[in-house]
Parts: sequence; C-alpha cells; structure tokens
Amino acid sequence: MTDTATPAGTPAQAPEEPAPPVSQPPEHDLASAVKDAGLAALVALALAAPIMGLRTTSQSGGGGLVIVPQWQSVLIAVAAVFVGRLLLDLFIWRRIVPVPIGDKWFRRPGGMPLARHAERFGGYFGPLVLAGAVVLPFLPIADRYIMDLSILVLTYVMLGWGLNIVVGLAGLLDLGYVAFYAVGAYSYALLAQYFDLGFWVCLPLAGILAAFWGILLGFPVLRLRGDYLAIVTLAFGEIIRVVLLNWYTFTNGPDGISGIPRPSFFGLEFQRGDSGFAAFFGLDYSPMHRIIFLYYLILILALITNFVTVRLRRLPVGRAWEALREDEIACRSLGINTTSTKLTAFATGAMFAGFAGSFFATRQGFISPESFTFIESALILAIVVLGGLGSQIGVVIAAVVMIGGFEYFREFEQYRMLIFGLAMVVIMVWRPRGLIATRQPSIALGKRKSIAGDLVGEGHG
Repeated sequence: MTDTATPAGTPAQAPEEPAPPVSQPPEHDLASAVKDAGLAALVALALAAPIMGLRTTSQSGGGGLVIVPQWQSVLIAVAAVFVGRLLLDLFIWRRIVPVPIGDKWFRRPGGMPLARHAERFGGYFGPLVLAGAVVLPFLPIADRYIMDLSILVLTYVMLGWGLNIVVGLAGLLDLGYVAFYAVGAYSYALLAQYFDLGFWVCLPLAGILAAFWGILLGFPVLRLRGDYLAIVTLAFGEIIRVVLLNWYTFTNGPDGISGIPRPSFFGLEFQRGDSGFAAFFGLDYSPMHRIIFLYYLILILALITNFVTVRLRRLPVGRAWEALREDEIACRSLGINTTSTKLTAFATGAMFAGFAGSFFATRQGFISPESFTFIESALILAIVVLGGLGSQIGVVIAAVVMIGGFEYFREFEQYRMLIFGLAMVVIMVWRPRGLIATRQPSIALGKRKSIAGDLVGEGHG
C-alpha cells in the first residue's frame, strides 16, 4: 500500500468530507425549530406574566386596589409567540433546501439571512410607514390621546435621528444630548419672552444656538474617546441643567417659563372668532385643529432631519464621519481632519436637537429644568442603540416601541422602569447589534448590497 507524496514543507491536509447524503431529504429542521420557538415562548412568558397576567383594579366601597390575575391572556400571547416563531424557523430561517449532486441528494440550510430580508422589505417598509403617518389624523382612531402620543413619538424620532449622526455615524458616544434639547427649548422661550419673536423666527435661531453649544462641547473632547468621552458629555448635560436651575434671574429657575406662544398657520391663530383658522376656511371650531397642525409640523421637521442626514451621509463629510467611527488613526492617516469632522458631527446633531427643543417648548407652552434630566438622554440613546446604530428605520421602530408601547403600561407605573430595563437586556441578548443590524454602504462601485452590522465598527472615537 503506497501513500500519496506531498511536496516538502507543505503540511498534509485531510480531504474535506462531503455532507452525508440522504435518500429523502427533509425540508425542515423540526427539532431546532421547536427548540428555538420554545426559547422564544419562555422569553414571552417572562415578559407577559407581570405585564399582562397581573392587573390592578379598584374595589367598590373604597376597599383599595386588588390584583386580578389574567393568565388566559398570558397563555394566548405565549402561544402566539411560539407558533409565530416556529413558522418563521420552518419556512424562512431554518428551512432545509435539498440539493441534487449526481444520483444522490445533499442538504443545505435554506432561507434568506436577516440582512437579505431587511434589504428586500426595507424599500417597502419606509414608504408604508410614511403613508400611514400622513393619513393618521384622518383615521377613525385618531382621537386626542392618539394624536398627542403620535406627536411625542415623532419628537423622539427626530431626537433619535439627530443623535444617530453623533453616535451611529461618527461613533462619538454622547450621554448629554438632552443639553442641546434644553438649549433649543430655552432659546425659543427666552427669545419669545424678551424680544417678542414668533415661532418661525425663533426656530432657526434655536437650531443655530444649539449648534454653537455643540461646537463648544466638541472642543474640550477632541482628544477623548470611549468612556472618557461619555463621562464628559454626561457632565456637560448636567452642567446645562444646573445652570438653568440656578440662574433664576434669567431662566426663572425651577419655576420654569410659562405662557410660551403657540405657532400660527401663516398668521392664522387656532382660536375662536372671525380671525381664527376655522373661520377663515369655513370650518367649525375644534381644538383638534391645533393638535393636527402640531402633528404635521413635527412630522415635517422629522422628515427634514432624515433627508438631511441621508444626504450628508453620501457627501464627503458623511464618509469622514463613518471613517472616524471605524478607526480614528486610519482616518488621520488618510489626511482627514478629525477635528473638523468631530465638530461638524456634534454641531449637526445638536442643531436638530435644538429644532426639536423649540417645538417641544411651543407644544407644551411651559418648560422647566425638570424636563431635561439625564433619563431623557438615556432614553434617546437607548432608542438609537436598540434600533441599530446608523439605521434610520431602526430608530423609528425603537421610538414607536419604547415611547408608544410603554404608554400603555401606565397602570404599572412602579414597574415601568423594571420592564424597560428587562426589555433592553432581552434585546441586547437577542439582537446585540440592534433591531436593524444591517448597513447600506454610502458608496458602491457596483450593485449596492446590505452588510451585516457586526462588520461595522462600534465607534470608540
């Protein structure tokens, strides 16, 4: 028996064994699918048990609150998760595709990866969401509560898109983003109070002032990165809040600023009378007119934020942000000015926060330092991270889930933060790169293809 000789210095390699042939290859990996669906059902049970299974109701006669179990709803939710996950595993993610080779059958995993699914359906999801947002005020379900909640969600969508420039594109961890939000709100309120300026004049001024403060923050942190950068930005946010709280003669301190003027529709006020909006267009007066106007106003501001962000990402400054996110040293070696790159990222993100703050002030009619605490920065950052760093659609989904979804848990007020933290842990375990963990390259020589989020730098610049 002779051995096959191998060239000197070349290690012998074992021949690759082909996959074992099967006579009748199964189309599905049932065992793995059932196991995965069972794990998903356990997670659903852990989340649904305290949220849906226990409900507090008031006893008649002043007997206080009692907890009423509703385990039937929990079982329905867990069963729905199990069946849905099982169907997804069997027919999409874990489907087995038989491949004929010669006179035998081999098998390989089928279905499209999640990145391919996102690339396939992403082109339809955005327009559908936009169309739904445009027609929402005319739907039968659009009452005062739904419209107020939609305005709040769109405000956080705009803030998330602004922070996504700093964190998702430039890779600069900012824990004090609420400071620019506060600067925009107080800029509009103070300009309207001391100089009697209207909303449309103060809106760009608030954005410019917030961008200026973004540049002021950018200069001290040019040489910082990672945890040190996060600590400095966190301190900056707290400094702004403490200044607003203690500078009583200028900001009215903890009493806040009230009587902030409302925006008008080309000079038409939303009030009763012959000179109001309803009388001008021959409509019956309704307080919903002002709410719908504010809804479309924040929708337009959010769309402008998205449009500018997408356009900037394709320009040289946007590619410089992404290069800074991937590797600052390599960015310097390519001749990119990292100083101006960081400053533009901070200023652009702060400008959109200023716009959102100005809208917040005119919507509420009252602002105080208590509206701009660290929890707001943490919430906006959580929206960006859970949605997927650099993903515009992901920010929308995360804002709807985290802001709109948690509004329905108000009856569990003492458990909301616990549920919030548990949901973040589950998402980070299940989808560590965020809900949308795919990226679209800003420049492609050939066909543009989505890339997985794990191939993108985390951003420690």
